[in-house]
Amino acid sequence: MNRDVVKSLKAILVDVDGVLTDGSIYYDNQGNELKKFNVKDGQIVKYLKEQGFILGVITGRISKVVDRRVEELGFDFYRKGVSDKNRILDEFIRIYNIPPHRIAYMGDDIIDIPIFNRVGYSATPSDAREYIKTRVDFITPSKGGEGAFRDFADHILASMGLLDDILNSF
Repeated sequence: MNRDVVKSLKAILVDVDGVLTDGSIYYDNQGNELKKFNVKDGQIVKYLKEQGFILGVITGRISKVVDRRVEELGFDFYRKGVSDKNRILDEFIRIYNIPPHRIAYMGDDIIDIPIFNRVGYSATPSDAREYIKTRVDFITPSKGGEGAFRDFADHILASMGLLDDILNSF
């Protein structure tokens, strides 16, 4: 890990399916889509924002369930139905004027590789494919949807010396 890169991060972008969820999609009897999110992932968003991070979600699917979760958590940036995540990264960079080396990204699949190659720091959950794990800087101990984003956020905050400050504030 390059501590200087991690210490310079200003933004964290994240995929949804396979990262914030376990990648499963459920349907009820009325055909409504259901997804399971982990509260641990949601809790850390507040603390990241308090530390000044810009937080964003980039996902390939369109889902009302995800719309609701993103709104509940207060992410700053949200793009859905994305087939070219690289183009969305360019948009994010333009809007927030944050260079790629100051952005962290967490994804879990082939569509995320172009972003892994551009950002300063990248991560994937422990249950990602091996060919994804070889392309990232950090592999979380947890699986997608089971606190993987929390692991990544805690890792960043600890590397910056901020996690202890947050913990000691209680």
